[in-house]
Amino acid sequence: LATPVAIMVGNGMGARQGILFKNAAALEWAGKMDFVVLDKTGTVTEGKPRVTDLCPAQGVTEAELLQTAAALEGLSEHPLAKAVCEYADEKKIPVLSAANFRALPGWGVEAIVAGAEAAGGSGALFRERRLLSDAMLAAGERMAEEGKTPLYFSSAGRMLGMIAVADVVKEDSAQAIEQLHRMGIQVIMLTGDNRRTAQAIGRQVGLEQVIADVLPGDKETVIKKLSEAGRVAMVGDGINDAPALTRADIGIAIGAGADVALEAADVVLMKSKLTDVSAAIRLSRQVLTNIHENLFWAFFYNCIGIPL
Repeated sequence: LATPVAIMVGNGMGARQGILFKNAAALEWAGKMDFVVLDKTGTVTEGKPRVTDLCPAQGVTEAELLQTAAALEGLSEHPLAKAVCEYADEKKIPVLSAANFRALPGWGVEAIVAGAEAAGGSGALFRERRLLSDAMLAAGERMAEEGKTPLYFSSAGRMLGMIAVADVVKEDSAQAIEQLHRMGIQVIMLTGDNRRTAQAIGRQVGLEQVIADVLPGDKETVIKKLSEAGRVAMVGDGINDAPALTRADIGIAIGAGADVALEAADVVLMKSKLTDVSAAIRLSRQVLTNIHENLFWAFFYNCIGIPL
């Protein structure tokens, strides 16, 4: 009876700390992880980005750039899209209507805006379409070095410019990563952002291992590959993280994240604090230690008591 009792106690302690273990297996395995993989947006960062810079192309006004950007991003569910729309609303920019909207996972979005084919997204999308000039690319790289995410926009085959968006790092991210390092766990940040932006965020929180430019569908593949080297815990909050959360040995969801992520995870951090990742692992190890001690004393007692 020692094992189920210890697990019940562990679950109770976790619940009091805002850590929900969905089953006994999650509580047992959480303490055995070799790798902890962190999604960036909404996990390491607040997930509430804001527009910091506007860089219109030559002959394009800021209002024209914002109009098309807001029309495109108004139909997207990405946190960066919301930041662009909020900024356009603050500047009282009239919103254009968009039709035939289509999301390009990991690349951006496209639609018909004001009768012209418009697109918005990463530099990779516009390099593919041969629209990105050296000057615009250099401007985006400067923003990325500062930890900002550059979003590029075009209309009717003409480059409109770039909008830089920055997300604030969570106050406890650096502390959480330091705690995990001290526990002997390798911590990796996984993101679809460009490498320069990801590395800039990584430097802010003390992370050296960063995997960037990952398409949403490829996150699961990265987790699968890491699983060949050891046990992996994935921490995320978005719809795109759900397959990776399921693939990992232990999926840990941020409580403020999407319902799909919460459903896919084995552990839910109700307080949305990244430091609760290390707390969950520490609790698991303590429960397992308690189980082993209880089993030892139970066998020891029986070995002595039965002969007597």
